[in-house]
Amino acid sequence: MVVSLPHPAAWLRWVLGDISEVAFYKHELASLGLLGGAYLAWWASKRNKAWQGFPISYGTGLWPWLVTSSLLGLLLSNLLWGWSITAETWQPTFAAFVSLPAAMVLMFGGGWKVTLNAAVLGALLVTPMCLLIVNFVCVPLGLPVVIGNVLGMAVGSVIAFMLLRRAPSIVRSDYVAPTKPLPTSPPTYGVVWSLRRVLADFSEAPFFGNELASLGLLAGVLLAYALNPMSPAYGSGLVLHMVAAQALTSALGVVIWRHQWIKQGWYPTYVPLVSVVPAAVLTHGGSGAVIALSATLGALIAPPLACAITQRLPGHFHPYIGNVISMAISTLLVVPLIGKLIT
Repeated sequence: MVVSLPHPAAWLRWVLGDISEVAFYKHELASLGLLGGAYLAWWASKRNKAWQGFPISYGTGLWPWLVTSSLLGLLLSNLLWGWSITAETWQPTFAAFVSLPAAMVLMFGGGWKVTLNAAVLGALLVTPMCLLIVNFVCVPLGLPVVIGNVLGMAVGSVIAFMLLRRAPSIVRSDYVAPTKPLPTSPPTYGVVWSLRRVLADFSEAPFFGNELASLGLLAGVLLAYALNPMSPAYGSGLVLHMVAAQALTSALGVVIWRHQWIKQGWYPTYVPLVSVVPAAVLTHGGSGAVIALSATLGALIAPPLACAITQRLPGHFHPYIGNVISMAISTLLVVPLIGKLIT
């Protein structure tokens, strides 16, 4: 992909790949599958279909505005910062797609004013912060770059929400929120619910949280792997190991923290799925020991840490900031520890 830059086809593949970068897949088929599955879930939710899965974007009805803002932030990030990508260097141009733009839409509602301003702030604050931390902290120190990605998201978002508190007119609009559908019967939190929740965790990072979106993402990356095993996941050939470890850490998290799901209605069991586990697999390989250790330690440490940080955030910050800070801390703790345990 990168050796063909700046050919337009290579740029298109890069930008499309950014959509599935948060799961460490970086492939256009996975990205198209994610968007296609999410659209199907939204279409089904509008028609109250029984097979819609967990309500997409938490049943807010904001998914069209959310995905529009995220995609615009992604495009703008690549236009502004794409010059930093070379045939030898990877850069986190994907960051705006899974961070501030979506969080702002969820906090302040839809409409073009919020959607466009959120996209601009994501490209101007989040992406350059990720670039700085990745290139001047993570790379020199040999740290997993996911730490720089998520810290950049956190720092950029904190700056943005502080700015928004001082200048609320940026997100003040006349948008009228859609009427939320009536809640269905309460979940049973049994085996079927647990399996659905594990699947939905794969699309939680872009704020979709829906099984159909996750199925599209996984179908796309597995198709990409079948066509060329070295194409997704940065040419590592570890896609199957990574997906297995991601499913395992989510399953462990859902089982271990089931009482928190029941008590709070939502719990960040997806956090190690997009941080600790794939970073460990890419760093230490796809052995059974690495998969088991990263999945278990990630499930035990990352979700409660995310919850603890989120509970201490000011009210004008979106809670996702606590989740990404937990991703950074958990990865910093677990990945080196696994290296010591397996040697």
